[in-house]
Amino acid sequence: MKITLLILLPVVLLAISCSNTKKTAYFLNQGNAEMISTIQAPRQLIEINDVLSITVTSLSSQAANAFNMPNTSGTASFIAPTYGGGAQQAGGYMVGPDGHIKFPVLGKVKVLDLTTGELEDVLTRLLLEKQLLLEPSVTVRNLNFKVTVLGEVARPNVISVPNAKISLLEAIGMAGDLTIYGRRDNVLLIREEKGKKLTVRINLNSTELFSSPYYYLKAGDVLYIEPNNARVTSASKSNLLLPVIFSALSFTIIALDILTRN
Repeated sequence: MKITLLILLPVVLLAISCSNTKKTAYFLNQGNAEMISTIQAPRQLIEINDVLSITVTSLSSQAANAFNMPNTSGTASFIAPTYGGGAQQAGGYMVGPDGHIKFPVLGKVKVLDLTTGELEDVLTRLLLEKQLLLEPSVTVRNLNFKVTVLGEVARPNVISVPNAKISLLEAIGMAGDLTIYGRRDNVLLIREEKGKKLTVRINLNSTELFSSPYYYLKAGDVLYIEPNNARVTSASKSNLLLPVIFSALSFTIIALDILTRN
């Protein structure tokens, strides 16, 4: 009996500890290759309630200061989430329900459905047309561009994106990567477009991700990594008893060994 138990114990432990590594790897069938990128980051359009940071510079820094002063009637202050779970105070111009912001000297400027680059061009043109600045340069950033990563990742987080461009893989990396229990073949992307919720399933085991229109994320996107069967099983009551059972089994083997020697 003792010999049988000694043989069976390592076999059982090995069977339980073994996992299919293929389920934990990315891009299983991808070898050495050169792929032409055919996808572009989606156009990030300014929407109502977006908060914009706008900085103006020119040959005369003193004259430009008038356009960098906070406009109390058209600015907003909010807590911006940052990578690592912290937060920082940020201020900017909130897009009103009519799609406009109130900008110093220029007054109301329509920004809805423009990209940040297009808004930079609009403000530069207005400053030149009204002869307010010499060779103005305008920089616009969307302060509340963020994506959320939830589920089986090391650090579930709301990620602030300063350059308005982030891929799905970058977002997962900033969340600390998937845990060993995360399903790589069934990642859920939740996106809101024109007042409707869109849900898409993405397989990280497939190289088709590189040509997917969802490779780049949009502001407000949510990624959910669901747990695999191993996580669900490990949380069950029966598996909670396994350590106790094996401890008792080990104790029995030791006891039998001692008794046999005597």
